[in-house]
Order: sequence, then structure tokens, then C-alpha cells
Amino acid sequence: MLRTLLSPRVMGLHVLTIGVLVAFILLGRWQLGVFEDSGKPRSASDPAPVNVTALAQVGGQPAGDVVGRRVAADGEYDAARQILVADRRPDVSAPGGNVSRDRGYWVLTPLRLDDGTLVPVVRGWVATAGDPGTAVPPGRVAVSGRIRPQQGTDSVQRRPEGLPQGQVQTVSTGELVNLWSGQKVRGGFVVAEPPSGSLTQVKVEPPVVGGTLTWRNLAYAANWWIFAGFAVFMWFHFVRDAVRADRDRERSPEMVLEG
Repeated sequence: MLRTLLSPRVMGLHVLTIGVLVAFILLGRWQLGVFEDSGKPRSASDPAPVNVTALAQVGGQPAGDVVGRRVAADGEYDAARQILVADRRPDVSAPGGNVSRDRGYWVLTPLRLDDGTLVPVVRGWVATAGDPGTAVPPGRVAVSGRIRPQQGTDSVQRRPEGLPQGQVQTVSTGELVNLWSGQKVRGGFVVAEPPSGSLTQVKVEPPVVGGTLTWRNLAYAANWWIFAGFAVFMWFHFVRDAVRADRDRERSPEMVLEG
């Protein structure tokens, strides 16, 4: 049997089968990778800025498909109602709301539009509450940035000692309505790009959409692996027949002579 398995004819079959297996397995893995990548979130197109009033409504929140869209607005900052969002890093996607010395403050200032409504604007980030960069620019300003939905409070670690007056831990529309009583506040908030004055830019990503799984590629992967299994079956079939044929020749001298 060993002599048969090591014969040139069967060795060639071994090499061919190994090559086919490696190729089919890699092709299947490639198709599986395409399937997995198809379901990952990806950046959507980044259209031109629109007026903030088109995406941020009074009494509502920006829809999921517009989160991260670029917006523009004109108005005047209401310096008297500026607040700081405590325990924040200069990145919207970074975990926030936990007490940590390496975190600073988002500078949140309401922008009063011509219709009298307020748009919460994160003008930038500072490391300390007393940073002079928190000063509000006077007069009429043109603000550009990206819109974000309000932040939830479920995962926020509250400071045991509470926060000083003029500070909050999340950008919550409901909380802002209470703080800015008597005002019509538009839902969500805008992260200014570029930041205001000397403030540090708060990083915010463009719109992201969920990928659509391409089940066809998963089927392709399964097909390649089925082909690999069939190659193993055929290899076994041919090797078994070769071994049986050699055994029959050894048992029948007449067959050897006839051959």
C-alpha cells in the first residue's frame, strides 16, 4: 500500500489535490470576507451643507439618516445661556460622562436664529472651565458644523459632589429646555467646524450608514468549500481504486503477466 501511495502517478494526485484544496479554501475565505465587510457600517456621501432648520426641529430630534450631516446657520450667540458639558474629550464618539482628570469641557452655546429659536452649538473643547477661549464672540456670526442627536443619560457616571452651576454632563434637549426656560430649543446639537476662536476642535464623523449583507457572497463561500470537500472525496476514491488495483495484481500473477 505504501508503495502505491508513493508511486509517481499517485504522488501527482496528492500534489494536485493539495493545490486544489488550498485554492478552494482561500477562494471561500475571500468570499466570506466580502460577506462580512458588506455588513460593516461605512461612511455615506457627504452632501453640501443645508440650513440647520431643515434638520433640527423644535420638539423633535434629527433623524438617524441625517446624523453627521453638514449644516449652516446664521444668528447671534446667547452668551448669558452658555454652559459647559463636563467630563468630555474632544471627540464626539469617545466615551464621555465619566469622571476623569484627563477630560475637559465642551463649550455649549445657544445660537439664536432669526426666527427666535435656539440651536445648541458645541463651539469647541477646553481643558479647564476657566479657559479664556470660552468667551462668546459678540454680534452676528455664521456657524457651520455637523448635526448630532441629543445624548442619553443612562450610561453617565454622576459626580457624587454634583456639578457647579453652569455645567451639565450631557447635551440633552429636555435638560436644555429646562435650563433655557421660555425659549424654543431645536432638537439635537451642532458641533462647530471650525471651532470658535481658540477652542479645540471637537472631532465628529460624517454620516455613517449600516452595510447591507450580501448573502450571495456567503453562498459563494459555501460553494467553494463544498468543492473542496468534493475534491477530497475524489482523491480518496482514486487512491482507494489505485490501492485495490495494485493488491489485485499482487494476488493474481496471471494479471501481472497479461499486463
